[in-house]
Amino acid sequence: MKSEKVCYLGDDSVLGAAAYLAGIMAHFGIPFDRVDSPDAPGEDFLETEYSAYILSDYPAKNLSDAHFAHIEKCVANGAGLIMFGGWESYRGRLGEYDSTPLKEILPVEMLDEDDRRNYAQPVLVVPAAGKENSPVLAGLPWETPPGVGGFNEFRPKKDASVLLEAVRFAVTHESGDFRFEIQEKTPLLVEGTYGKGRTLALGTDVAPHWVGGFVDWGKPRVVQDVPGGDFVDVGGDYAKFFRNVVSYARRRG
Repeated sequence: MKSEKVCYLGDDSVLGAAAYLAGIMAHFGIPFDRVDSPDAPGEDFLETEYSAYILSDYPAKNLSDAHFAHIEKCVANGAGLIMFGGWESYRGRLGEYDSTPLKEILPVEMLDEDDRRNYAQPVLVVPAAGKENSPVLAGLPWETPPGVGGFNEFRPKKDASVLLEAVRFAVTHESGDFRFEIQEKTPLLVEGTYGKGRTLALGTDVAPHWVGGFVDWGKPRVVQDVPGGDFVDVGGDYAKFFRNVVSYARRRG
């Protein structure tokens, strides 16, 4: 059975980190079902073809071979697949998706070792060259880039497209003067396809702590009650960005 809903797995529960993305989808009228991080999908998971699947800080151990096969079939038939960063995403500390069938579906090559990168100094999020007007990024104020606190490191596959980069700075301060030096640029948001479906891999998280100042990017702010949870109060452009990511990935046709 095909569904217009999005299946959102992970980020603990809507009483915690999942409130952020759940609040954004509720605000923009995107219908979704939830699976909390400690739980395996319910019995109806294998009977439903969602418009998109979101995996965010959701441990691979919760998914059986049948679950992975179902996701692969649905994406090949046109559903979207999104992975957001976190300790239980990609390789992570507990994610271990690098040894699952999703390594063939996602648009990135995951590391086979701990891929978490944490930074105390600025990491700014900027569009890759020529990608400012892509459907996911268009209309957002990238001239005032937001910052994040960390991400999962990965490499884009050869047929994928890098949309966003993380630019890491080393900052020194002496006698009242600040000096900013670019240290490296790392792919942060990568787009690809699998069969008829769109796939997106974002290295940073949708919720604190890695999302950092990104969560407050843009005005006016979005304040939204979360079904079954509390409420979120976030930056308007942050909310639009994640709305764009989810909307772009959903089933075409």
